[in-house]
Amino acid sequence: MEKRGCGILLHVTSLPSPYGIGDLGRGAYSFADFLAEAGQSFWQILPLNQTCAVYGNSPYSSFSAFAGNTLLISPDLMAEQGILLKSDIENHPVFPEKRVDYRTVTKYKDEIFKIAFEKNKDSLEDDHEFKKFSVENSHWLDDYGLFISIKKHFNKVDWGRWPEELRDRKEGTIREWKERLWETILMEKFLQFIFFRQWHLLKGYCESKNIRIIGDLPIYVNYDSSDVWSNPEIFKLNKEKKPAFIAGVPPDYFSSTGQLWGHPVYDWGVLKETKYSWWIKRMEHNLKFFHMIRLDHFRGFVGYWEIQAGEKVATNGEWVKAPAKDFFDTLLKHFHDLPVIAEDLGVITPDVREIMDQFGFPGMRVLLFAFGEDLPANPYAPHNYVKNCVAYTGTHDNNTIKGWFKKEASPEDKKRVFEYIGRKVTEKEIHWELIKLVMSSVADMAIISMQDVLGLGEKARTNLPASIEGNWRWRLVPERLSPLITKKLLEMTRIYGRG
Repeated sequence: MEKRGCGILLHVTSLPSPYGIGDLGRGAYSFADFLAEAGQSFWQILPLNQTCAVYGNSPYSSFSAFAGNTLLISPDLMAEQGILLKSDIENHPVFPEKRVDYRTVTKYKDEIFKIAFEKNKDSLEDDHEFKKFSVENSHWLDDYGLFISIKKHFNKVDWGRWPEELRDRKEGTIREWKERLWETILMEKFLQFIFFRQWHLLKGYCESKNIRIIGDLPIYVNYDSSDVWSNPEIFKLNKEKKPAFIAGVPPDYFSSTGQLWGHPVYDWGVLKETKYSWWIKRMEHNLKFFHMIRLDHFRGFVGYWEIQAGEKVATNGEWVKAPAKDFFDTLLKHFHDLPVIAEDLGVITPDVREIMDQFGFPGMRVLLFAFGEDLPANPYAPHNYVKNCVAYTGTHDNNTIKGWFKKEASPEDKKRVFEYIGRKVTEKEIHWELIKLVMSSVADMAIISMQDVLGLGEKARTNLPASIEGNWRWRLVPERLSPLITKKLLEMTRIYGRG
């Protein structure tokens, strides 16, 4: 990072829009305007991958590490670009303004996508832009289009239970199914084309406002994904193509029994033999999407927690080494630089720190973790920050500042907060005081969640780890972005040299 800066953490699904979920349309452009007016340099979002109800609509669980989330396609932009008529989107349902109702949103979007495809399918053969997109992305798009189409045909059953010839991708069978499902495949490619075009227009607008976008790249992919189906050799699978081992973490801050994620783990030996070609394509893809990338669960690139498939808890696992130095050396041979933020939360061993230092990757400091008994030596306390780090009030997995202060902070924690700030503060003003601590710190970058800027309570949190219901639903009501909030954020940005 070349200079001090700051930004806001807000996922696209949380943006205002008339269609029940944040999208890449007007609400996103208005938010970029707000960031610029408030002097912000960064907009951090969560993964943009396709989500689904089966995995609780989590952006960290997807059918593809490459495909975009079509729920984020803006109907307004489709109408403006002539893909739909205005009359096609005028009679939409009345959606809740403050929460995403994924079932209703998915049903509505599926309906208008079918209309859009019927209107445009005959012209796709002569559409130069669509053909160019299809060729440039064929390395993942062909497999993804076929994968999703087959899933729909088999009523969404996971690929490990498909007929054996299809599961094992026998050449003749694949050719036959491509012909059989060509229209569904074409529609999936068409929707990805629209998503990518809308995203890159928004990214260009952010660049015109001097705002850089920080994306989020989950280390693992779902077993039931086009990535594992079409690249089974790079994962630890058994003879039946089921995971032999799964990923997770041992007991930590978020769970006393650890977390059992269920994703298949990589076979790093095979990845190394292939010179990490799948990962190189994935990084290249993401570097076109974002200006910086937060690598989720960074320590998994150095050593990962491997659990035998079938275990009910994550406790019975073991650490396995990964070839981190060779991996990042190889990536740097392909890319001029790696604008990466290492998500290094939890118990981090010296070998992980060594890799971060060697490659200059900034880590994360989360202020809400700072106020325990070990406050003087706590790495999350601002007086212990280093320049090359990204300071957060909290992440998408944390409670809001106000929610933490009200529900999670013990009387002793609060006492330490007041001593640290230098005075007693009320629940009403605590969020600005903690934002000030992060903004005034030595950290090169400060990222504040939108909910904390607005001083919202626990109901506004994005995600509660290890829980399935009610996550990823919070939405920003546009009226909350008052001129007073913009002014206060701008002043703080200026005072602490982050403009």
